[in-house]
Amino acid sequence: MNTVIIHRNRWALLAALVAPLCLCAVLVPFRATFTNAAAAVLLIAAVVAVAVAGRRFAGIVATVSSALWFDFFLTVPYDRFEISHRNDIETMVCILVVGITVTELAARSRHHFQASNDTSGFVDMIHDLAALGAGSDSVDAIIERAQTSIAELLELRECRFEEQIADPPLARIGPQGEVLHVGLLWPVDNIGIPGPQAEILAQWRGHVVGRFVLTPTPGLPVSVERRMVATSLAELAAAALLESRPVG
Repeated sequence: MNTVIIHRNRWALLAALVAPLCLCAVLVPFRATFTNAAAAVLLIAAVVAVAVAGRRFAGIVATVSSALWFDFFLTVPYDRFEISHRNDIETMVCILVVGITVTELAARSRHHFQASNDTSGFVDMIHDLAALGAGSDSVDAIIERAQTSIAELLELRECRFEEQIADPPLARIGPQGEVLHVGLLWPVDNIGIPGPQAEILAQWRGHVVGRFVLTPTPGLPVSVERRMVATSLAELAAAALLESRPVG
């Protein structure tokens, strides 16, 4: 995962914990005149900001935090986790329901946006490598570009090309993105590519010309779409390598 995104998610989680507390504390001097409905609107705004900036978990934490501190600071009896008025109970329930709903909507919107960006990036990677193969670039340059693109795509520690396929066999990513490890399908979507190394065969029209050896990031889930694009890049590299070899 991108370092910027990791830092952003950490800050969002911190805001989820602290922002509702600070907001409610600021409203304490005005709680006799500032309506709880208005306070709830401000707290929901804070939840929206956290949900948009961070991940689903941060939004849920912000929602629960808002409800708890609303109860503690702004409802009678004050400074206790107890509510004596029905209207305040209804307001707190609304904070929870609206906060969770907004968080879910933000998460889905972020997912669709990311999927759209990913698809565009995948097309660019395949197009760039195909353009190199169709041009006058050397096979070494094409292989190097394929290594770089596969490493970026699968968020690997390292990716290298080997023309010889040696024993022992490694976990292998297949053409449909499936990963076979010791004869079993591996749940890459949940626990990542098995290590310490895996491979993608570089093959074109049934001809295997080598393999890309992958050093995965342990435990990092990788979507099937990314794995399928990686195998397509390996196929393009294999086609270029076969084309460069003398006929016969």
